Amino acid sequence: MQARGPRPLVPVVAAALFDGAGRVLIAQRPAGKVLAGRWEFPGGKVAAGESEGNALTRELREELGVEVIAARPFMRVTHAYEEHDVELSLWIVERYLGEPRSLDAQALKWVAPAQLAAEDLLEADRPFVAALRDHPPTEGG
Repeated sequence: MQARGPRPLVPVVAAALFDGAGRVLIAQRPAGKVLAGRWEFPGGKVAAGESEGNALTRELREELGVEVIAARPFMRVTHAYEEHDVELSLWIVERYLGEPRSLDAQALKWVAPAQLAAEDLLEADRPFVAALRDHPPTEGG
């Protein structure tokens, strides 16, 4: 097998968005997208020149119709997919306005952190499962 040049590294932000019962929101990738039908934490690609915090706010507004009030970086992983690598930064959304709703044709589901391991999450999101189970959100935001 011949070595190829450096693979593109795609910066991506994801959100751990919790409801009042302490469940975290996951989204199903819609038909027509790569890995359709699999589940992931909401978020998306960071645009050139955009900060991760701004990308998170924009993505959650576009995908879920919520406004992020307070969020903090929580964990970062790099994952190699067949066509590219992603550097995925998970943020804990401590406070937000609005009720998350599907604006991007994706199914949404609230899941208890202890139950995340049973979901068909993307491989890149899997390292977050144990971290979220062991580090629940701060009380009171």
